[in-house]
Amino acid sequence: MHESSASEGASGIVVRQPSADTLAALGVWGWPVWSKEVSVFDWHYDETETCYLLAGEVEVTSSHGEPVQFGAGDLVTFPAGLSCRWQVRSPVQKHYRFSN
Repeated sequence: MHESSASEGASGIVVRQPSADTLAALGVWGWPVWSKEVSVFDWHYDETETCYLLAGEVEVTSSHGEPVQFGAGDLVTFPAGLSCRWQVRSPVQKHYRFSN
């Protein structure tokens, strides 16, 4: 199984559909899990975050106004310094990790 190409917007958010091999190589299954109900909230990333969505649908809009949509099965990277608004459209559960 191969990984499809990534999409990156002007916000620097990268969304891709990873292969099982990629998830294993990253150690995703050992990362902490975060869950969130349907909601809207503002967030700022002090560090780069990579997350793998197990469930849910989300639209994140950067402070520049560019919306990015992703959901279950997507591997998403948010760059350090990003300010955005999360709109959780269906309850989210994700594995995540922060890095510099």
